Amino acid sequence: MSDEAADTPAERQMRFLFQLRSRGVTDPRVLAAMERIDRGLFVRGQFSDRSYEDTPLPIPCGQTISQPSVVGLMTQALNPGQRDTVLEIGTGSGYQAAVLAGLCRRVYTVDRHRRLVTEAEALFQKLGLHNITAQIADGSRGLPDQAPFDRILVTAAAEDPPGPLLAQLKIGGIMVVPVGQSDAVQTLIRVTRSESGFSYDELRQVRFVPLVEGLGQT
Repeated sequence: MSDEAADTPAERQMRFLFQLRSRGVTDPRVLAAMERIDRGLFVRGQFSDRSYEDTPLPIPCGQTISQPSVVGLMTQALNPGQRDTVLEIGTGSGYQAAVLAGLCRRVYTVDRHRRLVTEAEALFQKLGLHNITAQIADGSRGLPDQAPFDRILVTAAAEDPPGPLLAQLKIGGIMVVPVGQSDAVQTLIRVTRSESGFSYDELRQVRFVPLVEGLGQT
């Protein structure tokens, strides 16, 4: 039996939070939100025993669940407020949306894969996260019917911050998005919108699946 398998839930949680802090996740609100959401619920099958490692893991439809420290750092950079409405592009497992739900008023999350949206919705219901609305949609186009948004978080890499998403960001709003022209070289960018336009801050190197236009087949 591995040491991790022998851990009590409290010990496992303590190590999980220590990993986050050691990798730069220091915002108390973000740490508390991530402590409340059990990542193990969002990882199924043969990788479930690695749920609490700080590593990305495969999920259905050729997608991944991001490593916890990246979830924490992206959430920290987004800095959502309690009254904010947040748009997430790329529901995936639903883990990132679940973390955001504890930090803001409303989360809209979209994914191109029906299966991922359906499975994530079931978990949101199980966890009582009633401030999340999940939809099957082309994330590259955003969600114009619900715009503008206080915050936008993109969990797939685009060559540049997508124009439709920039247009759906409120004045004073923040978008966090990975950008890069290859799988190997991507940079996490924080975009802030002001009356005079957009400012861009480079945060760190990351690696995400690409942002794909259109709807998936599953």
